[in-house]
Amino acid sequence: MNRQSVPLKKGEFKKNIGKLVVFMRPYYIPILVSLVFTVGATLLSIFAPQILSDLVDVITASFGGDPVNMTELEKFALILVVFYACNALCTYVSSFIMTTVSQKMSRSLRTQISEKINRVPLRYFDSHPYGDTLSRVTNDVDTIGNSMQQSVSMVVQSACMLIGVLIAMFVSCWQLALTVLIIVPFMAILLFVIMKFSQPQFRKQQDELAVLNGKVEENYSGQLVIKAFNAEKRTGADFEATNRQLQKSTFLSQALSGIMQPAMTFISYFAYAAVCVVAGLMIATPESAVTYGTLSAFLVYVNLFQSPLSQIAQAANVLQSAAAASGRVFEFLEEEELSDESGKVYQLTDGVRGEVEFRNVRFGYSEDRIIIPDFSAKIRPGWKVAIVGPTGAGKTTMVNLLMRFYEVNSGDILIDGVSVRDMPREEVHDLFGMVLQDTWMFEGTLRENIAYSKQATDEEIKAACDAAGISHFIATQPGGLDCYVESGDEISGGQKQLITIARAMVENAPMLILDEATSNVDTRTEELIQTAMDNLTRGRTSFVIAHRLSTIRNADLILVMNQGNIVEQGTHDELIAKDGFYAQLYNSQFTNE
Repeated sequence: MNRQSVPLKKGEFKKNIGKLVVFMRPYYIPILVSLVFTVGATLLSIFAPQILSDLVDVITASFGGDPVNMTELEKFALILVVFYACNALCTYVSSFIMTTVSQKMSRSLRTQISEKINRVPLRYFDSHPYGDTLSRVTNDVDTIGNSMQQSVSMVVQSACMLIGVLIAMFVSCWQLALTVLIIVPFMAILLFVIMKFSQPQFRKQQDELAVLNGKVEENYSGQLVIKAFNAEKRTGADFEATNRQLQKSTFLSQALSGIMQPAMTFISYFAYAAVCVVAGLMIATPESAVTYGTLSAFLVYVNLFQSPLSQIAQAANVLQSAAAASGRVFEFLEEEELSDESGKVYQLTDGVRGEVEFRNVRFGYSEDRIIIPDFSAKIRPGWKVAIVGPTGAGKTTMVNLLMRFYEVNSGDILIDGVSVRDMPREEVHDLFGMVLQDTWMFEGTLRENIAYSKQATDEEIKAACDAAGISHFIATQPGGLDCYVESGDEISGGQKQLITIARAMVENAPMLILDEATSNVDTRTEELIQTAMDNLTRGRTSFVIAHRLSTIRNADLILVMNQGNIVEQGTHDELIAKDGFYAQLYNSQFTNE
């Protein structure tokens, strides 16, 4: 489903650039140093035409038959070379500093976004596509960095150049200076009109790029399903539609902003013509102080005057992209965060018994979408609790609430008599080892994937691998535990399931959550895992969520859920004897198998 672009609101350009300026505060000093060199380069550019004027006058003085004054000629030529060499050096130093600043700023933005991702509630990711967040971290931050590198120096240099050139022109010849100023109103109107129409397209371009990133990620991760259902044409058409939208918004933004440079160049030609005509008439007047050197200098001044106007137009394009990108970045950085729990202290410091109570829990992803209307249950320490039910019954949601991934709307969840709301989230997470249905693996060695967040010894890792039945597989890999995996695609689903089980064993948490823990393995492997799990869960409170009811026959308590409510509870034998909803699920499953 395509996500519609958010149109740019009135005043958003100024607001977003203002936020960017505030964010740049730590870099004010190096930026100021860069601007000093920029101003230096600009002043050298302004004074150079006057030296050129003197040089031309030395040459034209010989037109009457007098010899060229070589001493004066060499002096002015040398000064001109020094001016332009110093100009090039100042320009390089300024550019180097701004490049360094922009890269540091981009790194800081990415760091802040990465940290922000860990602070926003999971509700945010329920309503925002993966590709959108990815685009903010990559494309938008790159756009901001590149824009700042180009535009800050460009704007200051252009402003200094405009002021300096105006002063130099009026000092040299005020009549010719007024002639040049005729073009200014036309350029200002052009700049305003183009910015007004192009800015919304720059924002739309960034939004469409985020949608495209989401499509790429979706198609890449879903290749097996796409091929299995012969959906290549449909997904290709869907991608092409999104790609076409991006092409359209990019074309409009670039086409509109691209008018600026050639239009300003076209207007500046009239200034050249006007200066030549007026200067020619003045040179023809005997009492006029205008010389060929003055005309030469003014032709350079017209170019210098037109150049900053064109640069301001170019900087306006760049700043439009920066404003659109920074709006998306700061929009994410300003998202609501998880509540600050730095003042909370760990509650269960004297050991964990493992008693868990759900007390009148009510939860919904929104007020009009209540998933669990009223849920109560009390689990004794050391019990193996199975949560079963049809898809959408609320099984995984219960675990998410237990882990405080989401907060309940009302009611409470207690561990050893202490409300999870009174515990820091880190403490709640430390209480549980998890084996999820989504067998997530990251790029790194098998050792790093199994140990993950714990500094485990080789003995602990090998013991966990033995218990999970994964030792033989690891021994067959090149390098064993040091075998490097990229995304885990080269490992079967069952093997990844065993690795995540070994990860939970290494964690050695006081309680366990097993979400579809054996749904991706064959029957023989399932039996090995069940034996290992029985040993692992002995003496620990554990929650097992499974559709394969054969895996939870030995559970101390089975909670049967339907539409968010517990409709039955008891042991396997008790529920089969009751011949109710659980018995229907159990019998239908084995009938289908």
